[in-house]
Amino acid sequence: MAGLPARIRLQPTDVKAAALWGVTAVTGALYLVQPWGWLKKTFLEKPDPEQK
Repeated sequence: MAGLPARIRLQPTDVKAAALWGVTAVTGALYLVQPWGWLKKTFLEKPDPEQK
């Protein structure tokens, strides 16, 4: 990136802003979809041991 003008180079502020917008988008999507039952079943509940 040394050949790019300073105004086009990727700045740390741009990276922080993009990360913040990404987190905001994911949070908003989860709020709209609300897959709480699936998340709970998939990640928090332990499967029952199989009975023989």
